[in-house]
Formats: sequence, structure tokens, C-alpha cells
Amino acid sequence: MQKKINYNYAFVFYDVGEKRVQKVFKVCKKYLSHFQKSVFRGEMSPSKLMKLRLELEDVIDRKEDFVCIIKLMNDNVFGEEILGNGNVENGESLIL
Repeated sequence: MQKKINYNYAFVFYDVGEKRVQKVFKVCKKYLSHFQKSVFRGEMSPSKLMKLRLELEDVIDRKEDFVCIIKLMNDNVFGEEILGNGNVENGESLIL
């Protein structure tokens, strides 16, 4: 029997129809931190991830919209480098 992995961190980015942009934004904002335009990220329990996915599926049109959820074990397993206008919430550029 294969062990189920519990992800604890997620990135969500999307490209959706104009009519649904605000709805998708509000759903993502409930669960994650807004990072840049249509990008969200943050800690995510398995149960919250399931709720997020269900709410997004209710809002989007699968034939027209694109939503990508990248699941990670934690926020220490990726490197990040931002070039250009990478102003984050505190107004400073971030390079990790």
C-alpha cells in the first residue's frame, strides 16, 4: 500500500476568464497569501487544500480557465529568486 503524502505548502496561479477573476481571487485569498497578481502561496493543511480545490472547481469553467496548484511538503524545499518588479507585501524585493 502506497503512503499518502500530506502537503503543507502550496502555490496557486491562474489565468481565468474576466468574469471569474474576482471570484477566483476571493477563493484563493481565503486560504493563501496574495503574492503577485494572479499568484498565491502559503501554508496549507491537507483539509484546506481539499476545500480550496472544491471551491475553485465551483467557480471556474474547466473548458476556458487554467488554475495550477503546486503542492510542497513545506516552504524549505524550494529556492526562490525574483528579478524585476518583485515587490512583495512589505514593498521590498526578495531574493532567497
